[in-house]
This record gives sequence, structure tokens and C-alpha cells, in this order.
Amino acid sequence: MSKVVLITGATSGMGALSANFLASKGYTVYAGSRDENVAEGSGNLKHIYIDVTKTDTIKNAVKTIIKNEGKIDVLVNNAGYGLLATLEEGTDEEMFNQFDVNVFGLIKATREVLPHMREAKSGVIINISSFLGKMGLPLLSHYNASKYAVEGITDSLRFETLPFGIRVHAIESGLFGTNFVKKGLVANAKTTSEDSPYKDLVAHFVPIVAKAINEGPNPQPIADAIKMIIEDENAPIAVPVGVEATTFVPMRKGMSDEAFEQKVKETFGF
Repeated sequence: MSKVVLITGATSGMGALSANFLASKGYTVYAGSRDENVAEGSGNLKHIYIDVTKTDTIKNAVKTIIKNEGKIDVLVNNAGYGLLATLEEGTDEEMFNQFDVNVFGLIKATREVLPHMREAKSGVIINISSFLGKMGLPLLSHYNASKYAVEGITDSLRFETLPFGIRVHAIESGLFGTNFVKKGLVANAKTTSEDSPYKDLVAHFVPIVAKAINEGPNPQPIADAIKMIIEDENAPIAVPVGVEATTFVPMRKGMSDEAFEQKVKETFGF
């Protein structure tokens, strides 16, 4: 019997690619979609309505999968987006929404599958994090904070699930060529206006990030890392994937805070 995988936020980008890839490898994959009228799909790849900001949709999705398959072997917490805003200019609604999706949605989805994994005494939870869960960059403070939270959840949850044979891992993603700029990035109106006191920083840094994503590599390495973690019981706790992640994450570990900050300034021209 094939392993059953639930992936949140799997209608585009690395989520969709990973869902299709795992399904092609024989996994039974439920690809989460925020479209309430999503077609169910067929074969190994099935689509299911799940909006991580709406608890009832998570509960209903998990109930449906358990009813259909009798189990959930793997949860990939992939749903997320980035808020482009300075800390000063971000609104209450923007900051709450950022955490509602990237952090609270992850917690709620995990909370819902854990009883079933505990009963089975096995399971794998993979949290799609970012290299920005290990370092800061301007205009992304809210996103950074959400990914730092994902790292903390991963590290803590591993101890809680240890007695039940459930593994918890993080994938620290770099920048890949997805539609993240178009669909996964929300910009604060004040930050991107000509009246912003941060307009010089925006003019310098936003094109760097946009170029890195728009011209970035195919996100297949993310899907490969997910498959590796599922299949390797001794997989690393956190797996950096992509140039930025494999460059900055190890660098951060080996340098003082001050030396690392200076290196980031030099790299990005701050």
C-alpha cells in the first residue's frame, strides 16, 4: 500500500511540482487547494479543498483523507506567502495574515494529523521553511519572523513526537524560479510608494529579489528533498536547498553575528 501524502498550498509553484513528482513516484498525494470547487483529480494525484486560515477546512480535509485512505503518512506544510513591507509600515491586518498562513496554518494542519500519526506510531512532517528562517533581510521582517517561527516549531515538535515514531523536518528553501513574485508576494502600499522614507532601499533591494526569483532555477530540488526525507529515516533535521540556503545557512553557523551581518551588507550592497 502506497504512502499517503498531504501537501498544503499545492496548486502552484513548488507545492504543485512536488505533488506531481511524488504522485509520479507511486505516492498517493492529496494536493491542498484554496479553491472550494477544486476538481478531485484521479489516479495517484488527488486535489482537496484546504485553506489553512480556516480550521474547518483542515478538519474536513483530514477526515476525508482518513475516510478514503485510512491513514496519512506524510504532511508537507507548504502553504505560505511573503509580505513585502518595512516593519514600520506594515499594517495590523498584513502582519496577522502573514502569521495566520505561514505559522498558525502550519500549526493547525499539524495538530489535525498528529492524532492519526500517533495512533499509527509513525509519520513524517515536513515544514517548508526558508534560508530566511536563519537570517534577516530588509523589507521582509514579517516573513522572516514567520520562518524563524517555523524553525522553532520544527525543533520543539521533534521532541514531542519522538516517543511516537513521528519524524519532523524542515526544508530551508533558497530562491527558485516559481510564480512567487506574482502570486506569493504581497506588497505594502506605503512601502512601495514614492512617499515612503524607505524608497531608496526599496529601489535597490526589490529588483535583486525579483530577479533572483524570476530567473531562478526550477524548484525540482525541493521535491527531491521532500522525497529524500520521506524515504531516509536518518535524513537531516533541516535540509538547506538552493544556492542562497546552501551559502548563507552554513555561513551563519560559522560566523559571529557581527561578522555575518557585515557579509550580508557586502553581498547585497547595503
